[in-house]
Amino acid sequence: MQHFQCYIDGEFADGEARFESIDPATGAAWAEMPEAREADVNRAVEAAHRALYAGLWSKLTATQRGKLLYKLADLVAENAQKLAELETRDTGKIIRETSAQIAYVVEYYRYYAGIADKIEGSYLPIDKPDMDVWLRREPIGVVAMVVPWNSQLFLSAVKIGPALAAGCTMVVKASEDGPAPLLEFARLIYEAGFPAGVVNIITGFGPACGAALSRHPKVDHIAFTGGPETARHVVRNSAENLASTSLELGGKSPFIVFADADLESAANAQVAGIFAATGQSCVAGSRLLVETSVKDRFLDILKAKAEAVRIGSPLDMATEVGPLATRRQRDHIEALVGRSLADGARLVTGGRAAEGAGYYYQPTILDCDGSASPSLEEEFFGPVLSVVSFETEAEALATANNTRYGLAAGLFTRDLTRAHRLMKGIRAGIVWVNTYRAVSPIAPFGGFGLSGHGREGGMAAALDFTRTKTVWLRTSDEPIADPFVMR
Repeated sequence: MQHFQCYIDGEFADGEARFESIDPATGAAWAEMPEAREADVNRAVEAAHRALYAGLWSKLTATQRGKLLYKLADLVAENAQKLAELETRDTGKIIRETSAQIAYVVEYYRYYAGIADKIEGSYLPIDKPDMDVWLRREPIGVVAMVVPWNSQLFLSAVKIGPALAAGCTMVVKASEDGPAPLLEFARLIYEAGFPAGVVNIITGFGPACGAALSRHPKVDHIAFTGGPETARHVVRNSAENLASTSLELGGKSPFIVFADADLESAANAQVAGIFAATGQSCVAGSRLLVETSVKDRFLDILKAKAEAVRIGSPLDMATEVGPLATRRQRDHIEALVGRSLADGARLVTGGRAAEGAGYYYQPTILDCDGSASPSLEEEFFGPVLSVVSFETEAEALATANNTRYGLAAGLFTRDLTRAHRLMKGIRAGIVWVNTYRAVSPIAPFGGFGLSGHGREGGMAAALDFTRTKTVWLRTSDEPIADPFVMR
């Protein structure tokens, strides 16, 4: 059984306790993980605070920070396959996706390495002739990062990269449901030469670790990815330290297909949007809105594709759908599918756990026309697609926006003017037109409503990890006049 450690203040150490990590493909324990508790959290935050204000990190130039990020990117590239195998083993995400995704994570670190010395202040043309005034952008401070189990190395890169570029220090909490890849990534932080305390990586459970971290008095900002309910706890905890927050949460993203769309291409994008990553993606296109005139034809194409999906070991490059990350997740999906069928949804295909060991669930399609199915409102975080039809563009837009979430949307049509109208009207932070599930370090990522606030990716993310300081310099040699009058 493999043995992993936390990384605190430049050293690898066990937590106050240990717990077993389960291989989702077999349901058996495969590794021992360190369980950080409040004392470990405190050591990590104190280390980050020292590094920010008194350590070598505080004396590095922005260009020097960028060079460390370039070194980290090179190390991720060299170790990408090992990291991919660990992520697959610990979370069940298929190796063909983790391999490609982690190879692309390298580009996020390179992008933010280049941005490190491009974060600029500004000079203000102030309305006082004897004053020069300018703005400085400085690190926001110590950042607590809470990362979920799906796509850990990607979802940490979109936080760690811009935060390091901005000059912050951090404590990263890896999910207890699959922390191996992030704990191994800590070795690359060490090898790249980041000063002790700049990046600390721990894992543990909510009350003893996550809560202690998010309410710590020396945490200045909390970057959280996860579900809305946990986010509410994070926000409540932030009332203790008044830390700012960025929240990247869930979604119930609409996938809109008009009759004039390339149906084969749209079907492939829909498969990518709901069955890739076993549906365990915050941007999953889980609500299919299809024009009535092509609904039956489109569902026939999708049903054939869903039933042809290859379910198997996530470590096999031929596998297309692997297990869910936890038994708890599979139980949630089974219960929600059951409630949806009871409320009138019609099962098109799938609808049950796959046979054998592990937490597998069949790719599932539910036709929800004419029903009040809870599958149209609640997030599955699994390979389940809910389908409704529409007659008009206005109906499609109203249905797409009939959700508390607002993370992403897909729109498939050959009509360019319609595409422009709808992409303006859709309430979501990301709109993909005739494609789906595309990302880049250059493009901001984030949502509206119950999908959270703040952006990850692009210059916007780096600026989110800074705060502005206004500097006033009086240029006159004359004595200050009346001290009782505000200048």
